[in-house]
Amino acid sequence: MSRQVEVNPLRCIGSGICAGTAPEFFVLEGARSRPVRAEVEGDDELLLDAADMCPVMAITVRENGREIAPRD
Repeated sequence: MSRQVEVNPLRCIGSGICAGTAPEFFVLEGARSRPVRAEVEGDDELLLDAADMCPVMAITVRENGREIAPRD
């Protein structure tokens, strides 16, 4: 299973929660976060948790074109 990961640079405030929660998926670069890879394999729950924890909902995770995170 392949998932696409995006961080909206206009929304990101660089809180670092994503990088602290899931450092294998996110890294802080200057004042903003970015995904380590735009596409990841597997179904790691940590990736979805990091998207859920973003205080400004800047992270989007898609699977087969369908948005699966952040979750409600």
